Amino acid sequence: MPEPVETTSPDGVDYGWVMQVTFVVTIVVGAPVVAFLSIGVDLPTWSARAEFAVRVGAVIWMIVALSVFAYAKRNQE
Repeated sequence: MPEPVETTSPDGVDYGWVMQVTFVVTIVVGAPVVAFLSIGVDLPTWSARAEFAVRVGAVIWMIVALSVFAYAKRNQE
């Protein structure tokens, strides 16, 4: 068996893992949060509903992404 031409030894945070976990957690946590927060808001049109979901979802995504990155940074091997 021939030796591999290149090998890598990545140091630091695994950004692929961070992106995957951020995606899943944002959907699992974000969808119920957006639905709950929309209860008290008047959203008469579909565009108003979409704007609300994007605005609230963006904040949730940012909080989740920073939290997952901090977790990965703190627990890197």
